[in-house]
Amino acid sequence: MPVHPLWNPYEVPSAEEIDAARVAESARVPEPVVVVPADPAWAQWYDVVRDRVVAALGERVVSIAHVGSTSVPGLPAKPVVDVDLLVPDPADEDSWLPDLEAAGFELRVREPEWEEHRCLRGTEPACNLHVFAPDSRESRRHRMFGAWLRAHPEDRELYASVKQEVAGRGFTDAMLYNNEKAWVIYDLYEKIFAADPEHPHDPHPRPGH
Repeated sequence: MPVHPLWNPYEVPSAEEIDAARVAESARVPEPVVVVPADPAWAQWYDVVRDRVVAALGERVVSIAHVGSTSVPGLPAKPVVDVDLLVPDPADEDSWLPDLEAAGFELRVREPEWEEHRCLRGTEPACNLHVFAPDSRESRRHRMFGAWLRAHPEDRELYASVKQEVAGRGFTDAMLYNNEKAWVIYDLYEKIFAADPEHPHDPHPRPGH
C-alpha cells in the first residue's frame, strides 16, 4: 500500500527518552505550559530571530522558516516562536553552534537519531530554534502542517481546542504536553497526506482507531 514519503508512525517519546536528549540543566527546570490567544506580534518576533541567526551564521544558513503554532494567524499557542534552521551538517556542531551561542542561543536538546535534530532556546524574544539538515523530512512536514492549518479553519479550531484543553491540565514540561496532543497532530497529518495530489497515501489510523 502506498505511504506518503513524509509519513511517520504514531509514536510518543517516553519521559526517559525526553530527559536523555536534554543537554542543558535549564531544559529540566519546570516551566508552566501556558497557551495564550494568537498575537500578531509573533510574526515580528520571528523576524528578530531570523535576523539574529543570519547575522551569526551568514551563508551557513541554508534556509530558515517560521513554523509551529505561532506561524498560523489566529491559532492560540505558547508564547514561544518555533523556527526551523537548516545548516549543511548539524552533526558538525563546531561549524555553527559557537556562533549561535555567541549570539545568545543555548543548546538544550540534542537528538542525533532524529534527523540530527538540535534545539536551541533564545530569549527576547522567546524562541525554540530547531536545527536540521537540508534534506530534513521534519522541516518539510512542519511547513505542510502550517500551510494546512492556515487554509482549513475547521482543523485550526480543532487543534486550538485540543491545545487549550491539554494546557489546562497544568503541565510543567512542554515535551510531556506535546505528548498529550500528539494524537491530533498525527490525525491531521493523515488528512494532509491523503489530500496531497503529488503522493498517494493509504490511511494509517492510530493503533486502536
